Amino acid sequence: MSKKKGLSAEEKRARMMEIFFETKDVFQLKDMEKIAPKEKGITAMSVKEVLQSLVDDGMVDCERIGTSNYYWAFPSKALHARKRKLEVLESQLSEGSQKHTNLQKSIEKAKIGRHETVKQIK
Repeated sequence: MSKKKGLSAEEKRARMMEIFFETKDVFQLKDMEKIAPKEKGITAMSVKEVLQSLVDDGMVDCERIGTSNYYWAFPSKALHARKRKLEVLESQLSEGSQKHTNLQKSIEKAKIGRHETVKQIK
């Protein structure tokens, strides 16, 4: 008798993203509630919650058209988001290293003409 362990929230999110990336299609909530349990093993009760968390994190786009909400995510968008994040982090790194070298130069300039003193504690 083996107990079937449920999926963690991260596993559900990853599997939901796989659905979007594999199909490259636009879905309504009711479509996702049908597809996710069959293809990826995500319980129908948690589909809405997982989908909303992906929308909140900007990984899935949502648009209200008329009375319906449509959800989509394409692999190219995820790639561009990672590239933008990488560019931002690289620029922050270069700014930080430039600031570091400037501070090192300032320390060297401040040391010129000074000598260290030794204090005697009584």
